Amino acid sequence: MIDRIAAQASAYLAGVLSSPIEIVALGAAIAAALLTVTSSLVKTMVPLRWLAVCSNLGFLVYGVLHGSPVMAVLHAILLPINLFRLREMRRLTREVRAAAASADTSGVWLKRYMTASLAKAGDTLFMKGDEADRLYLLAAGRVEFVEIGQSVGPGKVFGEIAFFVPHGRRTLTARCAEDCTVLSIDQGTMREIYFQNPSFGFELIGLVAGRLSADIARLEEQLIRAKAPLREP
Repeated sequence: MIDRIAAQASAYLAGVLSSPIEIVALGAAIAAALLTVTSSLVKTMVPLRWLAVCSNLGFLVYGVLHGSPVMAVLHAILLPINLFRLREMRRLTREVRAAAASADTSGVWLKRYMTASLAKAGDTLFMKGDEADRLYLLAAGRVEFVEIGQSVGPGKVFGEIAFFVPHGRRTLTARCAEDCTVLSIDQGTMREIYFQNPSFGFELIGLVAGRLSADIARLEEQLIRAKAPLREP
C-alpha cells in the first residue's frame, strides 16, 4: 500500500515538474494552503481578510492552471467577498480616525450599522439607571435630558458614554421633546465591529475621550461665568 502511494506521488510529481504551468499551479496551491494555515493563528479580522484574499488568489490560480473548475469558481466567488469586507473595515477605521481628529461627534460613520425608528413627542428613549445597551444618533427632532434641562438636535450622537463606565447604567433620562427619527446600534454590534477591527475600538475611545474633554471644558466655562458676578465689587 505504502509503495503504491509512493509510486503514485512520484508519478504525479514527475508530471508536474515536466510542465511549467503545472509547476506554477502547484506553487500557487502550496502558497495558498500555507496562508490558510497561517490565518487560523491570526486573532484580528483585518490581517485575516488579507490572508484570505491572498489565499483565494493562490487557489484561483491553481484552479485555472490545473483545470479544476470547481476550485476556480469557488475562489472566484470568495475573492470579491473578502475584498469587499476588507475595504469596509478599512474605510470604517479611516472614517472614525478622521472624526476623532476633527472632533466630529456626529457619528455619521456609524449610520450604515444602525437601525432607524420613529418616536413621538414625550416618548422616553431611556431612563436614568437603565442598562446602557444602545448608542443613539438623532436624525430628526429634538431629545432632551430631563435631569439637566439640556437637549440635542439632529446629527448628534448620545448615550455612548454609558458604554464605557464601569456600572454600564444611564446617568440621565432621554425624552423626545418633539417627534423624532432616531438611529441606534446595539452593544453587541459595537463589540462585533471592535473585535473585527480593534483599531476601530481605539479610535472610538479617542472620539469619546474628546467628547468628554469638550464637556468638561464647557462645564468649566459655565462655572467661571457663574462665579464672575460674585467677584464684582
